[in-house]
Amino acid sequence: MFDRLRDDIRSIIERDPAARNGWEVLTCYPGLQAIVMHRWAHWCWTHGLKWLGRFISYFARIITGIEIHPGATIGRRVFIDHGFGVVIGETAEVGDDCTIYQGVTLGGTSLHAGAKRHPTLERGVIIGAGAKILGGFTVGEYAKVGSNAVVLKPVPPGATAVGNPAHLVQKDQAPSPASHLFSAYGVTANGDDPLSKALHSLIAHAVAQEQQIERLSAAMKAAGLACPDLKPCDKLDTAELNKLVE
Repeated sequence: MFDRLRDDIRSIIERDPAARNGWEVLTCYPGLQAIVMHRWAHWCWTHGLKWLGRFISYFARIITGIEIHPGATIGRRVFIDHGFGVVIGETAEVGDDCTIYQGVTLGGTSLHAGAKRHPTLERGVIIGAGAKILGGFTVGEYAKVGSNAVVLKPVPPGATAVGNPAHLVQKDQAPSPASHLFSAYGVTANGDDPLSKALHSLIAHAVAQEQQIERLSAAMKAAGLACPDLKPCDKLDTAELNKLVE
């Protein structure tokens, strides 16, 4: 128990620049306290002391503002940062070295007791503030979920998911060393929204077509071919359109 506690404290100091020392983490970090109490509750739950496990979980929620069902499985060095409003359901599984921010829900959409209703987070997953992971699927190792995303389907290893409903921003073919680096709140460099990229491409394509039509019209007129004048229209304001997309 004490080895795991030392691991937890060390990992929090590594991931939170506001953490000054182990005593401060132990006494002032509700995420750590919630996980320690969850371990007591989980032991009770798996040894037939269901009510006591639920009561410890309930007491931990009052003290920390974090609700973890005693049936949930929590790995080593899991960091719940700030933590207020975090809800982790009964069949959820959180792997080693995961980071979960405030307001996150690992929830279920099925009402069938005994079924796998809640998500599985593999090693090193980062879940940004306010994100909702709903369903009994897997978020692959070292994947990232942006703040306020609503994830309803599996996320591949090394991918980043954003939006409501969530879609993939980037996907590594295999988790790379870069994907192992810690990213606060799941924010990644060069992580442009794919919908934004698609709209920028459509705008650029429309501008290219407009220029091509103008060149064709000029060539037809130069060749003496009849080219009826069309009602003039405003040209695309690409700068304004791109600004709206962003």
